[in-house]
Amino acid sequence: MTLSSEMKSTHGTILVVDDEPDILIALEDLFENDYRVLTASSPIQALDIIRHEPDIAIIISDQRMPEMQGDEFLAKARHETDADAILLTGYADLKAVIGAVNKGRIMAYVPKPWDPAALSNMVAAAYQRRMLARKLDTERALLRGLMESTGDLISFKDLEGRFVRLNASKARSLGCGAEDCLGRKERDYVSPERATMIEEAERRAVAARAPDEVIEERNAPDGTTQWILINHIPILDEAGTVTNLATIERDITERKLMEMRLRQADKMQALGTLAGGVAHDFNNLLMAVLGSLDLASRRAPDDPRLTRLLQNATYAAERGASLTQRLLSFSRQRDLRLQAVDVNQVIMGMNDLLTRTLGGVIRIERHLSEALWTAMVDPDQLELAILNLCINARDAMAENGILTLSTRNERVSEGRIPDLGGGEYIVISVADTGSGIPPEVLARVLEPFFTTKEVGKGTGLGLPMVYGLAQQSGGTVTIHSAVGSGTTVELYLSRAAAEQQKGPQEKQAIAPDAPKVRILLVDDDAEVRTVTAAYLTEMGHRVVEAADGSSALDILKADDQLDLLIADFAMPGMTGTDLAGKAREIRPGLGILLVTGYADPKRLPDDYLMLHKPFSRADLAAKVTEAALPDRDPGSSA
Repeated sequence: MTLSSEMKSTHGTILVVDDEPDILIALEDLFENDYRVLTASSPIQALDIIRHEPDIAIIISDQRMPEMQGDEFLAKARHETDADAILLTGYADLKAVIGAVNKGRIMAYVPKPWDPAALSNMVAAAYQRRMLARKLDTERALLRGLMESTGDLISFKDLEGRFVRLNASKARSLGCGAEDCLGRKERDYVSPERATMIEEAERRAVAARAPDEVIEERNAPDGTTQWILINHIPILDEAGTVTNLATIERDITERKLMEMRLRQADKMQALGTLAGGVAHDFNNLLMAVLGSLDLASRRAPDDPRLTRLLQNATYAAERGASLTQRLLSFSRQRDLRLQAVDVNQVIMGMNDLLTRTLGGVIRIERHLSEALWTAMVDPDQLELAILNLCINARDAMAENGILTLSTRNERVSEGRIPDLGGGEYIVISVADTGSGIPPEVLARVLEPFFTTKEVGKGTGLGLPMVYGLAQQSGGTVTIHSAVGSGTTVELYLSRAAAEQQKGPQEKQAIAPDAPKVRILLVDDDAEVRTVTAAYLTEMGHRVVEAADGSSALDILKADDQLDLLIADFAMPGMTGTDLAGKAREIRPGLGILLVTGYADPKRLPDDYLMLHKPFSRADLAAKVTEAALPDRDPGSSA
């Protein structure tokens, strides 16, 4: 065996087999400029070369050789390589040629002596065919790999709509095998309505000679909604004529759900901005109403009818205050008091409340995990969230329904639940045996003010409030429902870290015999200022009033007997925080208490005591006493 050149040509490799050295040299000289030429003087040597050289493109073999005839050699070589074969012979042995064609699958027969130009053209043509075949095989393999490895449903059709190629995923969606679908139309497998929709989309794509994209909403076997992005792509020839149509169907349900979540978050942010804008004025009104009612009820004559009227008015105003807090909670604009909470303890502490609220027409079952982790959440808002979920469940059921309230620990992997990062969570589940929620309603239940209840029976803020609480607490809400199978709402809450589970430190006790102090009260709302001043006067404090920050500073400079400044946080011209800072410059030891009807929690200062409107007389008394204590720690209370 000899190697004609150590240099590998980019034109491929030829193997020449002949027992005559002169012929080997002649063929080597003919092809060495264009090909890498390997030579062998016997079929045995040639077979050994073939086993070690997998990239041989063409074999040129003599027919008459001592060890083995050429046709027999090429038949054995066929088991080792797919190289094209050319048979050379100096004898007109038709039988050998027929054998070589049948067994060795030769592509040409060349008699000796050969015409060099003709043989060169024959080899060049054979090599080009081989390269084209290899490219075609590669493209087929790539296409087959792409079609079968992707989760998309891919199919190719002729202009009559008959399948010419489809992947296994598409075939499974039609309920048939890929080979069985060939030559048939999609109409044979889907409903007439869907078939008509598909054919119309295909006609649009062919007419426009451009892809046609549609999003189709489907009901999955488990009752959930799926969204499928369908691309109908016309395939054009070199003249621009449509020859076939490709269809790619992709499940975009997860993306669609994420878009819906983002739209929901945008709506809640917009409504939160609106709520924040009106909350200050609304809470000022409620403060004036509730304070006046409280003062009036304690000064009114002992008349049961008048007392009942005052109680009704107070109850209505308190409902307004609660509604404002719910607006701020679900819109993520309320400053939650996040702390380590035993969720099971909260639920068990609600037994009487749930029994009274839900009535005796349904049965409440509890399945509470004994080894439940501690959650980071506002306990008051959590109670309200659980109550809202239970009321919704009760309203969804007829008499004798079953409400199941359960808790569990869950480790969530990243990306498994939309809108929720990986980590450890406490899950509160509220399940009912009601009629379930239709898909079109389920998609909107987290929207603010969306409700299916009668006018006056629901505000549409229950589930959004729960969702807002979950979001602010680092969790989320999931809802699983199917018509006729009931609904399960699950509230995910972040697990408290070990250092957070120690619980809040005890607040400094408020002495019952709190000192009476001289107070500068600053509020631009005259009604609120009047009520607050009346409360403070009843407590025995001396009150000086101011309507704005500038007037308050003048009073501070002139009156050195003031012990405490109570100022509204949001005032035109000079905010309560600005006023407090300037007041401390004038009187470093002055006590400060800021009052707010609403403020973005991120803007609230950490170094002053805060009191939220509407507040009760007791709330005000506790904060005044706390602010007046000489060893107070303002940063520990909010």
